Amino acid sequence: MDIVKVGQKIAEARKKSGLTQEELADRIGVTTQAVSKWENGHNLPDIANLAEISVLTGTPISFFFDEKNDEEAMAMSIRDQYFQEKSMFTRMRAYAEAERLPETYRALNYMRNLHKEQFRKKGRYATKLVPYINHPLLMACQAHAYGIKDDKVLSAILLHDVVEDTKAELEDLPVSDEVKKIVGLLTFSVPEGMDWDSAKKAYYERIRGNQEACLIKLLDRCNNVSTMAGSFERGRMMEYIIETETYVLPLASVLKNESLEYNEVAFLLKYHIISVIETIKNLIY
Repeated sequence: MDIVKVGQKIAEARKKSGLTQEELADRIGVTTQAVSKWENGHNLPDIANLAEISVLTGTPISFFFDEKNDEEAMAMSIRDQYFQEKSMFTRMRAYAEAERLPETYRALNYMRNLHKEQFRKKGRYATKLVPYINHPLLMACQAHAYGIKDDKVLSAILLHDVVEDTKAELEDLPVSDEVKKIVGLLTFSVPEGMDWDSAKKAYYERIRGNQEACLIKLLDRCNNVSTMAGSFERGRMMEYIIETETYVLPLASVLKNESLEYNEVAFLLKYHIISVIETIKNLIY
């Protein structure tokens, strides 16, 4: 890969979108010096930063790579690089073994089997379907990076979608009753006789009563809003932003007021979510 050419294309995309180096750096959350080094070919931004540049400048991710080598360009697409099932699974399994997290270890293998052959919605610039398992794996890796090493929390993160999205029954999960309770709170359904909006409101109200469920829902939404620009149509993005602001962001306030353990993580997640949705609002409104 020619990092000088990548840098030139970053500069070209930035200028076409009317952004200064300072403005681009501020929107991404890096220094102006970092942007300057990218554009001068001294450093290469990681794929997460390049993805944000793509969104902020309205430029397909493939634009930044050598058009003469489509294979390399496609290999560097957002999901091909940012979501890698094998590496994340191996990382979490190593953590589970080294830190003696038996429920996390069981949850890893259990959810891998259940989510087999399931895929996330394909984005506009993705060249491959993304295995669904990458979503809970990325959430677990993110939580662990934040310093969360609680066995029940990590295992609940890994299992948070299995009841809702697979044929698994809550009582069959290979974890403690405490973890099953958290997963149950995070499983959305519309009870008979209740409309969708009422069910959604009741769902979030139940989550508010459990700190671990609040934390996991924030992680889940952080992951989803970070990828929605590449997967959702404009109308769906607007609906998702409204739901996020109405129901999800207030969960951070619950943790701020009631949890010393998750206070700092809640702040980071809220900041990340708000940063993403405000960027997207400016692009679509």
